[in-house]
Amino acid sequence: MFGKHHNVQPGAGSVAGPFDQWPTGLGFEYFYGFIRAETDQFSPVLYRGTDRVDSPAGQVLDQMLVNDAIRWVHNQDAAAPNKPFFLYLAPGTAHGPHQAPKEWIDKFAGQFDQGWDKVRKQTIARQKMAQIVPSTSVLTARPPEIPAWASLTSDEKRVSARMMEVYAAMLSYQDAQFGRLVDELQRMGKLENTLVIFIEGDNGGSAEGGLKGSSDWIGTFANGGNESTSEVLAHLDELGGPNSYGIYPVGWAWATNAPFKWMKKIASHLGGTRNGLVIAWPKHIRRVGGVRSQFHHVSDIAPTILEAAGLRQPTVVNGVRQRPMDGISLNYSFNTSNAEDRRTTQYFEMQASRGIYHEGWFANTTPKKLPWTMSNPAGSPLDYKWELYDLRKDFSQAHDVAMRYPDILRVLQGLFDEEATRNKVFPLDDRESHDRAEEAKATGEKRTNYVYWGGDVSVTDDVAPPIRARSFSIVADIDVPLTGGSGVLVAQGGRFAGWSFYLKQGRPVAHQSFMRHAGQQFEIVGDTIVPPGAARVRYDFDYDGGGIGRGGKLCISVNDRPAGCGRMERTLTVTAGLGETFDIGQDTGDPVADYVGMNAFNGKIRKVEIIVKRR
Repeated sequence: MFGKHHNVQPGAGSVAGPFDQWPTGLGFEYFYGFIRAETDQFSPVLYRGTDRVDSPAGQVLDQMLVNDAIRWVHNQDAAAPNKPFFLYLAPGTAHGPHQAPKEWIDKFAGQFDQGWDKVRKQTIARQKMAQIVPSTSVLTARPPEIPAWASLTSDEKRVSARMMEVYAAMLSYQDAQFGRLVDELQRMGKLENTLVIFIEGDNGGSAEGGLKGSSDWIGTFANGGNESTSEVLAHLDELGGPNSYGIYPVGWAWATNAPFKWMKKIASHLGGTRNGLVIAWPKHIRRVGGVRSQFHHVSDIAPTILEAAGLRQPTVVNGVRQRPMDGISLNYSFNTSNAEDRRTTQYFEMQASRGIYHEGWFANTTPKKLPWTMSNPAGSPLDYKWELYDLRKDFSQAHDVAMRYPDILRVLQGLFDEEATRNKVFPLDDRESHDRAEEAKATGEKRTNYVYWGGDVSVTDDVAPPIRARSFSIVADIDVPLTGGSGVLVAQGGRFAGWSFYLKQGRPVAHQSFMRHAGQQFEIVGDTIVPPGAARVRYDFDYDGGGIGRGGKLCISVNDRPAGCGRMERTLTVTAGLGETFDIGQDTGDPVADYVGMNAFNGKIRKVEIIVKRR
């Protein structure tokens, strides 16, 4: 497996394991990639197996992954040329942050100046011409909450178009890297009998960028920061590069989901669930370029591979009896384009947004909250209005017929309850995932003291000290060289959202990067130089309280003597990227601060203790 694995349970992301939910614990004999929702394309946090590894210099993540995949295929072939292999590549592209090499971004200059309303119309026209969608498909209307392109100012249009250019470049670059892998299989003479399954998308276009998009989406979406159009415009050429962590506006998420309604996080509508699928198997699929319209779900991929390989679904794995797979193989459709659907029912649910497909009908709830907001909807998660669509006549969910067919709607609502019960979906919870995670953390928090015996220590965020939205103290017992101390004592996150506590020219510094924009970097520098020899540096943060994201007073002491105090006006809630680690003695991955030279501490760290205040 190569790429994104966002399935490691909280508390199991560190070297302490357990590793049963890591790829190598789930049956993969080799893994090279990242284990969180996202990572920086230019400075990714990568693992080989379960060990942290440095990323190759001068490469972009998708390039790194495919390079390693090709190397793996070469070695497999060298050792056992006749042995079948299974390779799973999950680049993570299309998820934020949107980043790509500059020369690829430049290829798309000006191609989205017409705006999302026109792009959406152009898209469905191409879809109909390619016969990907029925000729009768209706382009659903723009939700009123999304602004018309014509209503934007010229500066907003310029910034928004550039953000879409970045997204298109990222997607195109990923395609080129995947193409390198396919080309290499062809060069090796293996492509003819290789089943290739390609799924593109991130559960529909993503709305996390909000109405205007962002050059630092963790800062704006997760931490509640703000940035003006003029601030983004001043750094327009940096969008998509290593100095940005952006994502496009909601309008582009809506446009890229044409002809469907809504987008990612809205499980009730096809715009939030439907992704492109391409299957190639030259030796076994006779008609190249054919379109298949049978209804299927991602859970059908595993049974498809098993049937193609001539393998039965396992009943026992490692001595554990298995539940039967819900999936239905797609193989029956490979050479019979008009074969009758074999999947007749499928439920969908995310944060109480619900949908149920059954024999051409689709019943679903009406969205209660906008997917680009962090607020929770009022009322019960069971208190949602329902809609009904006949997908056999209405491909894009354009015509709600719930009033016309109330009996069919009631049948499908009951069917959803059956499927949801069978799949353990209940109880429903429509709160934001962040709120649920914070509740779980608060319930499970037992420790108030964290001790690290030496430098060169990194732990993942799920087992790191919870220093967000609370008071804390950091006490570092160190040995400073005669030439003076410099480098990181403790760091968490990256430059787009992170903390760093370090020595600069001998002076202790507390630096918080809330966002990359001017005025969003908070730094307090001690007025005392830490002397050579054994020393103690302490940072005490007194949080204002009153919710998340507040500020507080931070004081520094050296050898138990005051060395200065100052205010952090705001504090972050989520660090960026989401796979960044909590580091002792260095700042790995994307650096939080602009350090001079190497960021590793040049002395010896004997002990770091972190005391956190329970909420």
